[in-house]
Amino acid sequence: MLDHESALIVTLVDAAKHFGPVRALDGVSLSVAGGDCIGLVGHNGAGKSTLVNLINGGLAPSSGNIKFSEGATALVAGVRSVFQELSLCPNLTVAENLKISHSALKGPGWRRTARAEIRASLDTLFPGHNIDADAEVDTLSIAERQMVEIAIGFAPRGSRARLVILDEPTSSLDQGIADQLLTHIKRFCASGGAVIFISHMLGEIFEVSNRIIVLKDGKVVAERGSGEFTRQGLVDAMGHVAPETIEESGPKGDYGPEVFSTSQGLSARQGEIVGLSGLAGHGQAEALARLYLSRSSAWQSSKSPEVVFVAGDRPRDGVLPLWSILRNISISVLQQTAKRGFVNRLAETAVAADWKTRIGIRTDDVKNPILSLSGGNQQKVLFARALASSAPLVIMDDPMRGVDVGTKQDVYAMIRAEAVKGRTFLWYSTETEEVCQCDRVFVFRNHEISAELTGADITEEKILGASFEMQEAS
Repeated sequence: MLDHESALIVTLVDAAKHFGPVRALDGVSLSVAGGDCIGLVGHNGAGKSTLVNLINGGLAPSSGNIKFSEGATALVAGVRSVFQELSLCPNLTVAENLKISHSALKGPGWRRTARAEIRASLDTLFPGHNIDADAEVDTLSIAERQMVEIAIGFAPRGSRARLVILDEPTSSLDQGIADQLLTHIKRFCASGGAVIFISHMLGEIFEVSNRIIVLKDGKVVAERGSGEFTRQGLVDAMGHVAPETIEESGPKGDYGPEVFSTSQGLSARQGEIVGLSGLAGHGQAEALARLYLSRSSAWQSSKSPEVVFVAGDRPRDGVLPLWSILRNISISVLQQTAKRGFVNRLAETAVAADWKTRIGIRTDDVKNPILSLSGGNQQKVLFARALASSAPLVIMDDPMRGVDVGTKQDVYAMIRAEAVKGRTFLWYSTETEEVCQCDRVFVFRNHEISAELTGADITEEKILGASFEMQEAS
């Protein structure tokens, strides 16, 4: 353990949190000190978010103790949190969002001070970001919103941040911006700060963490130095042995006729998995939206839909927050199973139960509210909604945000199996490793296609090269 208790920021002893009969956290003990970068891993629903909310003061423990080194509260101790589900106010500017968590900003000139502080934080974390402090948040891309949220987390805000908890902080960032963040995390911890880093991207966990804690079913099942884990050993500790590839799910290359072709040069054939890649914000999301809207109705559902959509930005484009898990899944199949215009409740329940099992949604009852699920399990619901439909074309906008490594592999296998049956997938991802699972890849740069890659040419090196080559030429 730690040699110098004076360096401790927070200590948990047998901390537990129960929600009725559900033991979300079941007796966790850990200490965080200055200089620590702790990688916190576990499948969706393992208890990571509950642990974070105990440390940041968002929840009180049902039992056990939490002690901070500098005062009785997380706020006084300098604990900050950056959540996976972004919490910015969309109708306020970037600077005004900083004000919400910065009580010292007062008086007639507070906006000027807020602008300067958030610009300085963005410049430190993400050099060359081009984010305007006076821009309203709802005008920003999801990657830019995530960058702003992270910058607010590290900003001084009247006192020094000592412990910053980052929950899936790179889930919407392209590789270049993610690398900037990882560099800052190392610098921050080297200067005496501490970070709890939650990510399902295991390469990032190994890159920044000096200690890794594995949660499973609300308990710590492994804790040791990051150098003492291998990637497979870490996956095994989480309780799921994931295959390295999805090749077993079916062959590539046996495609049907062309399903669509756009004036921009984007195309796909029946049974093909087509990837969109490149730096975030370079036109991929717009290309997906145009194609989806051109093949779907804005006001009327269909028994035989041409296309279905899996959103990566869950709160804005995905979940129906007032509805149950069951309703969120079944909305895509109501027309298909209806009898004389009436909802077939038995069929609806059967579909939800089937997909709960197939995709591993962690809930004891699909009638529970969708917001009772962790972020990753909400994403599983969106996949279930799409794959349960009969639509031959599935459009996916960075759909693996916050999904654990085991579920990712299961979804990859499902996608490949559906493609073998003749379904076509158009898949935008900020993770190069995911894009390399595709049959064909279009790389975007400055809202244009800069390269079309197939077969052995789909490599991280060629994708990155095509992402930057048009910029260099200009």
